[in-house]
This record gives sequence, structure tokens and C-alpha cells, in this order.
Amino acid sequence: MNAHHDPTRVDVRRLTKTFGTFRAVDDVSFSVCEGEIVGLVGPNGAGKTTIVHMLTGLITPTAGTFLLFGKSLNTDREDILQRLNFTSPYVAFPARMTVRENLTVFARIYNIRNPSEKIDQLLDRFGMGKLQNRPIARLSSGEAARVGLCKAFLNDPELLLLDEPTVYLDPLIALEVREVLLDLQRSHGTSIIYTSHDMAEVQRICNRIMFLDHGRIIADGTPIEVTRRILAEHRDEPALEEVFIRIAREQRDAAP
Repeated sequence: MNAHHDPTRVDVRRLTKTFGTFRAVDDVSFSVCEGEIVGLVGPNGAGKTTIVHMLTGLITPTAGTFLLFGKSLNTDREDILQRLNFTSPYVAFPARMTVRENLTVFARIYNIRNPSEKIDQLLDRFGMGKLQNRPIARLSSGEAARVGLCKAFLNDPELLLLDEPTVYLDPLIALEVREVLLDLQRSHGTSIIYTSHDMAEVQRICNRIMFLDHGRIIADGTPIEVTRRILAEHRDEPALEEVFIRIAREQRDAAP
């Protein structure tokens, strides 16, 4: 490792996003290091997707700053976007283009060498080879989510932002996705920020959890640390589902 190598991939400082009077993200600070898989969890409206969208440059922060690979999107957008990738099942692809045509366009954007070979490899990995010539419009939600995952892995990203990537997938494909993510982390040191409502899944793949509520991080640590902190009792095993239910109930009961 050279003296200039900085393992910090994401450095977020006092990030805030308001929509009118609604504060979606409220003064959030955190960093993510090389090879970390960080689960961003919390009830609907907690600010998870808003944070991911700010980090990818889809929306602009109201206040605060962040650096990716030590650089700013304002000055080094192209370099940063070559090194990261993002997917969400809620992102729409051009519907009339086929699976393969869509991936070919993204392969050009990412300057992939041997794009055809890389696309074949990913279609195979996510079980989409037979559907490569089908227009996106004719795919199920689960199939479209798998196209999103193919796109996310095209450039072997150093940082991967995944917003509920397995929400429409059957359990077998979801398991395979987790295996691919862990493989990428082990072989490439990829850092992953992962939002999900599936607490069992988060517990299985994330070595760190940031629990959000009302736009703020209320706990940050390993699954067991977050469990102990929020349930305020000693536990031998993580219980993120219990944590989630408690926070969601408190939030609902506090609502006017």
C-alpha cells in the first residue's frame, strides 16, 4: 500500500436536504471505508434514498458536503462516476430497447473494454441470457431489477450504491445477488452502501449498520452494537427486525 492510499471512499459532512418545509436528511455525517458493506436502514421517509440520490448526483444537497474517493462531484464528476455505480428497482430503463441494447449503452458510458464479453458474463451471472433480446417493457419487475444489477456491475465499481436491490427478486436470485456482492467485496475491496427493509438480509451481508429516523442517524455500528444500543439491553445475537419494529412503532405513536 503506498503512502498516499486513502481507504476512505465516502466522506459525508453535515449533509442536509429539505423539500419545502420537510427535512428529508438532517445534518448527517459519516464515512465509508474501502471494502465496507454498510446497511442504510430505517422506516419509510427516514432519508435513505435521499442520501443515496445525493451521493450519485441525482439531487443536490441543501447544505453540507461530501467527497467520493477524496474528490467532489462539482469538480471531478466524470472520474467519480466511472468508479461508482448505482441501481434501484425503481429506476426506469428505456422501455422499447432490449435488455442487451440497454446494457450496451451503459457499457459505452462506462468505457468498458470488451463490452460484449462483459455483458455476456453478467447476463449469465444473473440468469438473464435467455431474455437479452426482449424489450424492457416486456419484463417482470424482478427481471427488470436483474437488468439493473447487470448494469451496476458493468464497470467493476469501487463504490456500489444499492437502493433496495432485492425487493422484487425471488429468494434464490436474492441469495445469488448477496453472493455476488460478497464476492465483489472480497475480490475487489468494493465498498457498498445498501438500503433495504429486509432486516434478515441486512444482518447477513452488512458489517455495519446506520439506522436512520426522521433524516438523522440514530445508531451506527455492527448489527449487534445497533441492536444493543436501540433496545437498550444486552443481546448475544443481532435483532434488527425487532429494532426496526420498535423505531417504526415509536414513530407512528408520536405522529400527531
